[in-house]
Amino acid sequence: MEEGLLGIVGGLRHLLVTIFLTGLGGVVTMPVMTDISIAALCPGQDQCSLAIYLSGFSQVMSGVGSVVMTPLIGNLSDRYGRKALITLPLMVSVIPQVILASGRDRRFYYAYYVVKIVAHMAGEGSFHCLTLAYVADKVPFEKRTSAFGLLAGVGSASFVCGTLAARFIPTHLTFPVAAVLSMIGLVYMRIFLDDTVPAAATINQPLLKEDHSSSKASTPTFKKLPSLGDFLCMLKCSPTFSQAAVVLFFNSLADGGLMASLLYFLKARFQFDKNQFADLMMISGIGATLTQLLLMPILIPALGEEKLLSTGLLVSCINMFVYSISWAGWVPYALAGCSIFGVFVRPSICSIASKQVGPDEQGMVQGCLSGVSSMAQIVSPLIFSPLTALFLSEEAPFYFPGFSIMCLGLAMVVAFIQSLMIRAAPPIGKISSGSSRCTDTLV
Repeated sequence: MEEGLLGIVGGLRHLLVTIFLTGLGGVVTMPVMTDISIAALCPGQDQCSLAIYLSGFSQVMSGVGSVVMTPLIGNLSDRYGRKALITLPLMVSVIPQVILASGRDRRFYYAYYVVKIVAHMAGEGSFHCLTLAYVADKVPFEKRTSAFGLLAGVGSASFVCGTLAARFIPTHLTFPVAAVLSMIGLVYMRIFLDDTVPAAATINQPLLKEDHSSSKASTPTFKKLPSLGDFLCMLKCSPTFSQAAVVLFFNSLADGGLMASLLYFLKARFQFDKNQFADLMMISGIGATLTQLLLMPILIPALGEEKLLSTGLLVSCINMFVYSISWAGWVPYALAGCSIFGVFVRPSICSIASKQVGPDEQGMVQGCLSGVSSMAQIVSPLIFSPLTALFLSEEAPFYFPGFSIMCLGLAMVVAFIQSLMIRAAPPIGKISSGSSRCTDTLV
């Protein structure tokens, strides 16, 4: 098992370095953003409804862009390779960081806000989708869950290092440092990362059957791009994929709402600042890194992706309900340590879905999953940002500052119940020849 993990690391080392550097550049800004937003929009206050609403609107617009762009970019990467398409999200992520590195008053903040929305619409979700597809190109299907966990572990390691750095970097230097790190990650990827071209199917058959009788060159590229019908075809042909998509939607709905509300809740409830935020993120990140790199390779063969998925969702449900009734400042710290089990969810879903399609459809299926996640990111702020602002204000119908977080826990319960219905399914290539197949053709 150790040799297998080392082999995966060796084959993906340049991708892992790119993920680490890019994640480091993004995470180092996270602990300070709540303070910067409130200082720019509501100076001298601990609670700012405008900042909450703008954060929610940003998530909605980013989700709208991701729903359109992520399946498109994923499918294009199936045809033209992953490296060229990975360049786009890495490039656009640098621009907002450079703007806020130039100043942090209200004018610069609004400029950063607008450019960040545009950049996220173009690239958010795409990088994650493309890295998963890259791994699927490089790693045999029986080792993909461990490989996806490894990617998540490296992402968590960059999360830990980024939050630790944010603890000590002065606020006025945070965004210049972030911009430099992101640029280094982009340059490293362009120089060292090998491109991949999906191989012909050898074990799995395509879930969406293409007509190979005509030359690819004879069909315009944009007529081959995925449509809503293609996505519905995947849902219809594979019950396992459709169940995984439902679980991912409700999990992303809860995660997106938590991201939009938790830091503002802690700021208003316990007057946390960037140092406390960095401490919480670092605790979660250290636990997630150790879990993904050490526990997942051991637990996957013993339990399987389905049980790991359900376990992660159950613990996440409990965490959210306890967050909603936090009665002292130490409670979020204790919950941050328990949140490590939530990292089982996304690698398990990606692995379950990846095994349902052939090698030349990995970009499409990961793009569709990212589209489902992005759709949840659109819905979540529309519901939970106003709810959070209401219950943190003096106009709340009753006193329950964590009411919106309790509602997020209910969404996670739905995901948990659905995950219990997923049963291990053989790869598509192992289904008997008598099984029904999807015969829709990409046109």
